[in-house]
Amino acid sequence: MTTLFLGARRGAAARLLPTIAVALSLIIYVASLTVVLDAQQPRSVKDGIYTDAQAGRGQQIYQACAPCHAASLQGGLGPPLTGESFIRNWSEYPLWDLATKIGKTMPQTRPGSLTPQQTADVVAYLIKVGGFPAGQSELGVTQAEMSSVGWTGVSTPPARAAAPAAGTPAFPPVGTLAQVMRGILFPSSNIIFNAQGQDPSAEKTPYTSGTTAFSWADWGAGIYSGWEMIDFAAISISEAAPLLLTPGRRCENGRSVPVERQDWNTFTRDMVSAGRAAYRASQTRNRDAVIESTNQLASSCENCHMVYRDKPGGTQTDPSNKAARCVP
Repeated sequence: MTTLFLGARRGAAARLLPTIAVALSLIIYVASLTVVLDAQQPRSVKDGIYTDAQAGRGQQIYQACAPCHAASLQGGLGPPLTGESFIRNWSEYPLWDLATKIGKTMPQTRPGSLTPQQTADVVAYLIKVGGFPAGQSELGVTQAEMSSVGWTGVSTPPARAAAPAAGTPAFPPVGTLAQVMRGILFPSSNIIFNAQGQDPSAEKTPYTSGTTAFSWADWGAGIYSGWEMIDFAAISISEAAPLLLTPGRRCENGRSVPVERQDWNTFTRDMVSAGRAAYRASQTRNRDAVIESTNQLASSCENCHMVYRDKPGGTQTDPSNKAARCVP
């Protein structure tokens, strides 16, 4: 009787084991899912997203950055990493963008040498120096964890352009619209589009005079890295696009640039945004991200060209109908 009874109990226990295993797996899964979801909940740098110990590690790592950004983080050879201007520059992006900038491009002498954990530690240190409180949990190292952290509730005075000093000369436009496009925006765009066919990380052969035709896509070869060239080109587009709104500028055919039209202003803003998007993509040092950004850049060009540049009805002497450009 006893033997049979014990055997029955052992059989029941055996049948229960798979059920217990499933239950434990479910508990572990739910717990891990809770951690992931908690990391993805929107948070602010004001919410204690790092620990003092983590910031301490970041301070030690930052010593390699001090020669450029100063021990106080107030800037020197490089820009400040604390204060209103720093926060203003990064406040519209999640913390992941700042971490990506640091991890992929810093320190300048050894870009990409920091591990994800070291990068997170440095970010924690910058947040602490910025006056934001520590918490009980360390700042995570993944994109999911940092992308959920923003600058909500952190405000700084808006940046204001310095008023021109008395007697500062106003410079009228020198070039036509076409000359500005061909001298700045066209070659800069080509440098970015070149990422589609050439890896910016690849070692480049410096341009040698007299051996090959000069190419804008190879500008700076032997001086700047491929990634730096894309950085510069993207910034050039964002900075130069407002030149299309300069009062008094004329088109190649002599017509006034339609700076008073709303769509022209919209196209100009779109070009600025496209340049900023390309720069943001370049900072990730991810070729696919840059290639993806070229879609926005191409669209910003095409949308304007369709209205103001690409005019049908050309003639033998004016096949592209330049005479009709600059009017909707």
